[in-house]
Amino acid sequence: MPREESSNKGLNIGVRSFLIAIGIIFVLMVLTYILTLVIPGGEYARTIDANGNSVIDTDAGFRYVDGGIPFWKWLLSPVLVLGAEGSGTIIAVLIFLLVIGGVFNSLTAGGLMNYMLGAIVDRFGRVKYRLMDVLILFFMAMGSLVGSFEEVIPMTPIVVGLAVALGWDRVTGVAMSLLATGCGFAAGVANPFTIGIAQGLAGLPMFSGIWLRAVSFVLIYVLLRWFIRSHAVKVERDVDNGDLSSDFVRNDKMSRGLKVFAVLLSIGIIIVLSSSFITFLQNYTMIIVAIMFLTAGIASVLVSGMSGRELGRTFVQGLVSISPSILMILMASSIKYTMTEGKILDTLLHSAAGMAGHMSKAGVILFIYLICLIMNFFIASASAKVFLLIPIIAPLAQLFGISMQLAIVAFAYGDGFSNVFYPTNPGLLISLSLSDVSYGEWFRYSWKFQLLNLLLTALILLGGLAIGYA
Repeated sequence: MPREESSNKGLNIGVRSFLIAIGIIFVLMVLTYILTLVIPGGEYARTIDANGNSVIDTDAGFRYVDGGIPFWKWLLSPVLVLGAEGSGTIIAVLIFLLVIGGVFNSLTAGGLMNYMLGAIVDRFGRVKYRLMDVLILFFMAMGSLVGSFEEVIPMTPIVVGLAVALGWDRVTGVAMSLLATGCGFAAGVANPFTIGIAQGLAGLPMFSGIWLRAVSFVLIYVLLRWFIRSHAVKVERDVDNGDLSSDFVRNDKMSRGLKVFAVLLSIGIIIVLSSSFITFLQNYTMIIVAIMFLTAGIASVLVSGMSGRELGRTFVQGLVSISPSILMILMASSIKYTMTEGKILDTLLHSAAGMAGHMSKAGVILFIYLICLIMNFFIASASAKVFLLIPIIAPLAQLFGISMQLAIVAFAYGDGFSNVFYPTNPGLLISLSLSDVSYGEWFRYSWKFQLLNLLLTALILLGGLAIGYA
């Protein structure tokens, strides 16, 4: 059976996908180390804001300092990053990953995963493109309204399995889930991690100027829906071949287990959605999803008939099968560590800001977009980039008479879309590995969308500039 037609496999890291990703990341690590040898070190003065966050003090200026990083430190950077600033997030992602691996292996071994896919196909198989539209909208909303990204990783393999069962391929499943989430995250209708924090730093009311971001959301949804459907139609195959849909038979135990899984996971999603107005939850969404997913997985397989001993055995097997991704994530995270230790990050920002000196307003707003796109390659965390970039973007926008609202939209665009394209983003690497899609496959599929979306969002920014969006 071809790979795309198989949906009985457990949650294992594809060897080819893993090796390609490791190779790409290692090349990027080497190139980053070379940059530390040729770019002089520099740093902006920093200050602590009212919330205890370290932000750039542009009034105090920039100065050149001794840079570079010892070779031994670069070589050990995937380990040393665990003790660096921001390591808490990396550790949380790794624990999150292990939970996903253990739970999914137990769900698959107990037959609940295939039963769930079979039930969905049996119910929606005749209106599968309508189901696709709803799923794309749901995941975009998760990204745009509450800033979810890593939190949807557990759902990506489910959607991939569903896509295969409905006759599409694996990249279609990744696009319907993770790509849609990234697009919603960038549109940022009420994203607390980009729009919310950035507007707070800029002294703007939180989530003000929402209408342009809402228009962006609609336009991007239309483009994404067309792009995914066009590919799905091309790769579609007949699913009436003995797969999940034709042989589905209802089982009372499995149905009860499925209901338990759906209810508990839904509670987690509702809690995450409520974080948009219960702000103290925003720092714990990944932990909440991990706990609810773990609880849902354990409870559902026990209810569906798996013994406790079998649950423990399959859970540990899942941990082992997913563990190679830990190396991949640590290597990707070490790129920012190398740039920070080599003190070239601020030098690059200072040089970029100086390049805008003789540009037109249109050129500057697009240049802000470009700066954020480039920095997102090295720093995946949205909130970290807010504190790094907004203090530089804000005076740049003021100097050229550009609305700060529009500059923040440009920041959100630059921060979000490339999350689902750059091989330095841990969330993308995890999702591709869990879905057995190599980075090469994903690149060949998604670069066209990224280009079309870049043109669309650039036009939105220029349109906002033309009408005086503020």
